[in-house]
Amino acid sequence: MPSLRLLLVLALTWLGSPAFAQALEKFTVGGWSQPISEITNLLAEPDHGLFKARGIALDYVPGNGGGSAIQALLAGQADIAFTDPASLYLALDKGADLVAIYNIYPQNVFNVVSPKRSGIRTAADLRGKRVGVYSLASGTRQHLLLLLASAGLKESDVTVEVTGLLNFAPLIQGQVDATAATDTGLLVGRAKGLGEVDVIEVRDHLNLPSDIFVVSRKDYEAKKPLLKRFLAAYRDSAAWMIAKPDEAARLAVTRAINGRDEAINREVIALRNLSSVSPTTEREGLGHFDPAILQQGADQFRQLGLIGKTLDMVQVVKSDLIPAKEDAR
Repeated sequence: MPSLRLLLVLALTWLGSPAFAQALEKFTVGGWSQPISEITNLLAEPDHGLFKARGIALDYVPGNGGGSAIQALLAGQADIAFTDPASLYLALDKGADLVAIYNIYPQNVFNVVSPKRSGIRTAADLRGKRVGVYSLASGTRQHLLLLLASAGLKESDVTVEVTGLLNFAPLIQGQVDATAATDTGLLVGRAKGLGEVDVIEVRDHLNLPSDIFVVSRKDYEAKKPLLKRFLAAYRDSAAWMIAKPDEAARLAVTRAINGRDEAINREVIALRNLSSVSPTTEREGLGHFDPAILQQGADQFRQLGLIGKTLDMVQVVKSDLIPAKEDAR
């Protein structure tokens, strides 16, 4: 008969085995993009394990614009959408019951870029021009519409061309007169020989956040503990990339599909780190919203006819799951 000591040893060995270890909970992010360098804080999970430390097995579903991220969420292919406010407004307008729970990039990084020779200096100059967008479901298109509306123009006043995520090649080749993009896209475009350009910044008209995390209201109510852990892990990953941009740039070489050039990675990451902070996040911590700005955006979309419903963003924007500033690891 086995001794008490032997039984104790066997029990302790079994308790410490991987089979007994608490299983990680899978959590899928529906992204707006392919796995590119500006989201290295997510892509580097195999290296830094910040989500694993919170009991989460992170997965990422690539997308083709903020609208596709929400579509993945609504189709049950993702637990959370990495999307933009414009795409959120459009989804809410169509009846989707969604909640915004984390402000990923408080700064608006969208722009419209054109070669100097085109003579496009203001939004009004876009009339009759061919303008590239990442996709018809992307934030580039929605922010282009916002920019056009600021000049009294409609989408029908320009010719919108879908040029894909790396959309500066068509601009360089003269296939479009201008392209709607982001700050990081412009950086990469310049590195690829874009030349002298004029840049119209959407933030000069409305400084909406560039990206936010969105979930279904059903999951917001039913999965708060899991969502809190995810947001805490994401906050940890964003803080890691801010604190260690050189390490992130190095890891992006193998983790990001566009990350071959470490120097460019470093510049992209620096821009994205800048867009992650604001006076509000400095005061309250990463991820916090300026609800008034999101309401202003919703009202402007309604006034411009981009959506039909009057949206009450107080019912949509929730900050109770965002980790406290002092809880940072």
